[in-house]
Amino acid sequence: MTAIEVLAGRLRAELGADQVITDRQELRTYECDGLAHYKVVPALVALPHTAAQVAFVVRACASLSVPFVARGSGTGLSGGALPHADGVLIVTSQMRKIREISPENERAVVEPGVINLHVTKAAAPTGYYYAPDPSSQQICSIGGNVAENSGGAHCLKYGFTTNHVTGLQVVTPDGDLVRLGGPALDPPGYDLLGAFVGSEGTLGIATEVTVKLTRLPETVRTLLAAFHGVDQAGAATSAIIGAGVVPAAIEMMDALAIEAAEAAVHCEYPAGAAAVLVVELDGPAAEVEAQFEQVTALCSAHDAFEIRVAADDVERALIWKGRKSAFAAVGRISPDYIVQDGVIPRTALPSVLRRIDELASSHGVRVANVFHAGDGNLHPLVLFDDDVPGQAERAEEASGAIIDLCIEYGGSITGEHGVGADKAKYMPRMFTDDDLDTMQLVRCAFDPAGLANPGKIFPTPRLCGERPGRHRGAHPLQEAGVAEVF
Repeated sequence: MTAIEVLAGRLRAELGADQVITDRQELRTYECDGLAHYKVVPALVALPHTAAQVAFVVRACASLSVPFVARGSGTGLSGGALPHADGVLIVTSQMRKIREISPENERAVVEPGVINLHVTKAAAPTGYYYAPDPSSQQICSIGGNVAENSGGAHCLKYGFTTNHVTGLQVVTPDGDLVRLGGPALDPPGYDLLGAFVGSEGTLGIATEVTVKLTRLPETVRTLLAAFHGVDQAGAATSAIIGAGVVPAAIEMMDALAIEAAEAAVHCEYPAGAAAVLVVELDGPAAEVEAQFEQVTALCSAHDAFEIRVAADDVERALIWKGRKSAFAAVGRISPDYIVQDGVIPRTALPSVLRRIDELASSHGVRVANVFHAGDGNLHPLVLFDDDVPGQAERAEEASGAIIDLCIEYGGSITGEHGVGADKAKYMPRMFTDDDLDTMQLVRCAFDPAGLANPGKIFPTPRLCGERPGRHRGAHPLQEAGVAEVF
């Protein structure tokens, strides 16, 4: 019997037959995450219901040297949950209990399969909400948010997932169930919690998450400003932040992204806009009103030709509808597209957006821009038709050139989508070999056998027995079959 066959028998005996999938057609359901450009059919899918079951699955994998990949709702956009063809996909989507909502402690304790928005819905009656809000918050899970350190439209003011997680229960790559952090802030010792959040499933699997709850603001004001040029919208963004105003969110969409959103959800943004800004402020009423006047004046000063102010929650939701639907909406105007996720200094927005337009023209593709303008987190969507010979290759080249552009301006290759399988090849453009070796030491300390989400983040296979600088040949201890951990 193969290792997978042995493993399947053990898991069925422990979890039950309905929680283990080996049928090829059923397995294809899990062949990719939200980045459908990459597809791999896993050898087996496990659907644990408890932390103890996750630990059992991981221990069984470790005993047979079978690689495993964790998956939540499968909404990731970097191929982080791309399965291993000879491994197990551990899907935590059925672990959906909200264990505790504690307004007096401003904390919630949830299982990894809990949907992001459901935390806010559960906390809202107590006057609190969960601040991180990825655009996919109606379907993405907290466990996936932890793995990718997800952000969202309101990360400008409130930060990313790592700023809101105070404790984790995790299954380590050898199957131990341990706790990192807790309900209190800043525990003593090394920041293992900080290392785990954003580690993309390479250091273990979160099975319980303690998050901070944020008090619902007294007032929320939202406006939509339309511009005849992207430069003006970018300049307005820099002017708002430069004035000392920190909105909850500043989002930008260009003409192509607006076209897609109109086709999909009929958001009725101003006709003729080359770019729109969605600006939202929240907090004490007096402060919000004063800042709102500043923001409106600055948008006007940078040639906004129309400014719409949401009068109530219904109008606010309509303004956000176009932005929140933008990624999926692009499918209305292009059969295929690549989602990028780079970061630049916000002051560079006008020049970088011009350069992106030039790259699109030179590569013969279209690029729709929709992004978190306030913190310079770009999401260019490179549009192409895979049925047209050579167009996919040109789109890939344009996508890589955009990443190079972000690095050139002092930015990053990813802001919130993660590295995963998609961006591993770009890591050497941002980091030296010594940098990558140092990162690998952390990974090997958690996972010396290299079974947890292998092949992700790092551009080439880096085994835990390798010494720095010796990636092109086998380490003598590897050749002898001896593991060595540094």
